[in-house]
Amino acid sequence: MRTGRLRHVTGAVRLEPVEERNLESLLSVAVAEAEPDNVMPPVDAPAGWSHARREAFRDYYRSGFPGLDGPARTAMYAVLVSGEVLGMIRMTRRAEPGTVETGMWLGRSAQGQGVGAAALRELLNLAAAAGMHTVVAETTRDNAGAISVLRRCGAKMIEDGDAVHAEISLDATPPIL
Repeated sequence: MRTGRLRHVTGAVRLEPVEERNLESLLSVAVAEAEPDNVMPPVDAPAGWSHARREAFRDYYRSGFPGLDGPARTAMYAVLVSGEVLGMIRMTRRAEPGTVETGMWLGRSAQGQGVGAAALRELLNLAAAAGMHTVVAETTRDNAGAISVLRRCGAKMIEDGDAVHAEISLDATPPIL
């Protein structure tokens, strides 16, 4: 497990499909550096990282193993820096043709380091390679980290009360950072 903060890691970020070989590493980061409700759908289980929540985490992430064409219509990727799993980013097919929704979480020690924007840029490349033309995200006004990452990657934001809808056109020229 990490002992200190990461330093300027944006060039070293890579994505790897979530599979059995990295699932336990992903779970370890989640348990050590995230709350269950931030990394998986809610489940009826004891609070915290109980055995039942850990099993639900494994089941949820295994549902994405088949990828965009599987029953969950979701491809999940471990976010790695220097070979170390720091979080997850996903894309899920939406009803609109050529559109996927993304979501991401990073362990606390990886936040604010540029990892999120680098991971999203990598995901945008994967989405384009899969024939997608639009990537959307849903967040809330108080999620400053997500909003910053989405803006840095060229998202157009639409606010509706507390809800924020972000849309990234893969046909547009990405912003220069």
